[in-house]
Amino acid sequence: MKKILILLTAVVATSCSDNLENLNQNIKDPTAVPGESLFTGAQKNLVDQVVDLNVNLNNTKLWAQYLQETQYTDESNYDQVSRTIPQSHWDAMYKDVLKDLNTSAEVIAETEYALPSDAATKANKLVVVEVMKIYAYSNLVEVFGDVPYTEAGDIENLLPKYDDGLTIYKDLIERLTIAIDAFDTSNGSFGSADRLYSGDVSMWKKFASSLKLRMGILLSDVDNSYAEATVIEAIASGVFTSNEDNATYAYLSADPNTNPIYDNLVLSGRTDFVAATTIIDHMNTLNDPRRPLYFEPTADGTFKGGEIGAESSYATYSHVAARLETPTEPGVLLDYAEVSFLQAEAIARNFAIAGTAKQFYEEGIRASVAYWGGASADADTYIAQTSVDYDAALAASSATEPWKEVIGTQKWIALYNRGLEGWTSIRLLDYPLMAVPVDKVSGYPARYTYPIQEQTLNGANYEAASTAIGGDAAETKLFWDLN
Repeated sequence: MKKILILLTAVVATSCSDNLENLNQNIKDPTAVPGESLFTGAQKNLVDQVVDLNVNLNNTKLWAQYLQETQYTDESNYDQVSRTIPQSHWDAMYKDVLKDLNTSAEVIAETEYALPSDAATKANKLVVVEVMKIYAYSNLVEVFGDVPYTEAGDIENLLPKYDDGLTIYKDLIERLTIAIDAFDTSNGSFGSADRLYSGDVSMWKKFASSLKLRMGILLSDVDNSYAEATVIEAIASGVFTSNEDNATYAYLSADPNTNPIYDNLVLSGRTDFVAATTIIDHMNTLNDPRRPLYFEPTADGTFKGGEIGAESSYATYSHVAARLETPTEPGVLLDYAEVSFLQAEAIARNFAIAGTAKQFYEEGIRASVAYWGGASADADTYIAQTSVDYDAALAASSATEPWKEVIGTQKWIALYNRGLEGWTSIRLLDYPLMAVPVDKVSGYPARYTYPIQEQTLNGANYEAASTAIGGDAAETKLFWDLN
């Protein structure tokens, strides 16, 4: 944390120099990649990895049982090994995201700007990069557990040790707190190089606060008092308050800058996925108005999902809605619906924040329906059903903690097309219950197993980490997944 404060102070001090002879780096020098370009590339790589449904890169839409494979059903049956999914995710985050973000920060910090007014913009850029790094590391901890952190990114150390997941996570939250306080909302940052918020620092501050809220909630079962304090701080610093705040990445219409879902569903010419029976059955039972917004109906006008783990005829079952097959469909990192459900969870856990669980629960549903293009009247009708009404649903639940089933189910529905967060919510709340795949190779995945390369090239540190978390198995629950 001291390093961050020193860095930000140094940026302001050096950028305000009256010496205008040393201007920006020579832009005609092909060996000097601008820090802004590195940031843009890393940001896209991060969103691509989170959004993608390519079975070689990201299986979580299958594990959250939003989608089902039509054939080659290994991944729907929880196979992580055949396509080395953990290795792909590890490489994407460490090499394609964090490495470029680190280099971006180094280049920006070393760049001398001509105008004193650029100093604040430069400082904001470094804080934005810091927030993106925190997001990437939080994801690694959430899916693997203990990972390289304090020794990660050091090119002189090819065998980094693994740090304790909880220790990393709390350090990330502390870094996030510093970043939130460091933002200067009266100045800009990356401008058009930023495909999430176009350099809007006020929006980045909201994003950072909302990310802090998410991270605080995740620690509720492992350190409740710390989690509550984190959540209270996050809300006080200003979280999302409408869909206008959503962290949505602006994809373009031309390859290679299109949404990777479009690449996999349209450009590939393949028919690899149908709707999963788990989400379809829930939405049919609840008469959910988002069904035609999420999926295409079958030939007979109904919505049908493929059995989990079984081969499923593409012609027989519902497919993703046409909207998701467009090249410019935004990629979502965090949205208002999720933030609303997180606040509902916080109140259900008796955290001292304003509002009621019912209020935020309903707001999460309304935000989701609106984001997907539904009418507010449809949301009202949906919420009024006894199966959806918060109080009635609580009374009808047979769960030990009914709020987990009620909030967890609606949050999961709202997180459709966001497999990583849907999977994380299922692991934290244990609802809704997932169907058992017909040919499962493990129990429900509680984590990614460590990559094969780590086992072979960084063996001693891999063994230590595996022992520390309780074994390198898919079913090994992580430190935050206690119930």
